[in-house]
This record gives sequence, C-alpha cells and structure tokens, in this order.
Amino acid sequence: MQLQTVRPNIVQAIRAYRVDDLMQAAEAAGQHFLYANLSESQSKQDVLEKIAESFLFPAHFGKNLDALFDCMTDLVHRSGVQPGFVVVLEQIPDNPRFDREAREQLLDVFRDTADYWAERRIPFRCFYSFAVARTADASAWDRVNEVAPAAEKPAPKPVPKNGPNPNFGMNMPMMSSAFDTAMWLNAA
Repeated sequence: MQLQTVRPNIVQAIRAYRVDDLMQAAEAAGQHFLYANLSESQSKQDVLEKIAESFLFPAHFGKNLDALFDCMTDLVHRSGVQPGFVVVLEQIPDNPRFDREAREQLLDVFRDTADYWAERRIPFRCFYSFAVARTADASAWDRVNEVAPAAEKPAPKPVPKNGPNPNFGMNMPMMSSAFDTAMWLNAA
C-alpha cells in the first residue's frame, strides 16, 4: 500500500487497509507510525490512558482531549522538523461508557490534529476502527452461532407478466457501512 493513494491529511475508517501494510508504508515514507489497540478500553479515561501509553506521551500528559491535542501537535512540533505521521486507532470502544458522542469527540481531536499538520504541510493520516459492542450476557460473536427460530415467511406476491415487479425496491433494508456497529447489533 502506498501512502500516495491516500490524502495527506485525513482521518478515515481503516476499511480495506491492513495495519501491517500501513506500518510498512509509513516506514518506507520515513514517517512516524503510531498505533493504539483500544479493545480493552471501556471509558474515555481508559482510551486516553491507552493512547498515552501506546504513543509514549510524557508523564505530565493530562489525560483529557485538550492535552491529547497538545501532545499530538505543539509538543511534537517544538521537538523539530517532522516527516509525517500514520496513526492507527484500532477497536475504538462502542459501549454506554464510551458512546457515539465520545467517539466523535475523540475523532474530532484527530481531525483537528490533521488540520494543524496540514497548515504546516506535513502529512498526518489517521485510520480507525470501532469495536463491536458487547452485552452483559454474550458478545455479538458468541451469538453468531446461535440458531434462531425460523420465522414464518409470507407468501410471495404474484408478479405481473408485463410490468415492473411490485416488490422491487419496497421494504428493502437500509444500506449501511460494515463499520456501523448499530447495524450489526440490530441484526444479531
């Protein structure tokens, strides 16, 4: 994977990119590679602590979003010329203690960081993925192998010989991203 195919200052879902490929691309481009696996994090505090630990932030890191922005921008900028950054935030939590609003606030910090580095003409690419929310009794992965009771299927409507299919486009499920965890939970 070459970084030239990805905008130089962006925050985006990891999608088809593999972490190893991103790491190799960052190394080949001479850029910093920062990785944090947040799968064990449950709260905002846990997420910030894991990022600080993974990115080797200084001990005085304040463990809040403003301090995160400062560590990702001013602190690094003052340390000298930077070649660029490839950041991976894997398995951002999806639970009541770290809800959609908290995730968006976290990603906004990285978007602001991308803008900061864009003003200085330094590439900053951040890739992220979301964890699948778990319930108290079983995770979504545990429920995959459960056998659901067969539902009664209504008889299909007759299709007229000449004319459009009345079922086409009607009662179709809404399309959604594979990374929209709400879709997966509703389907489970």
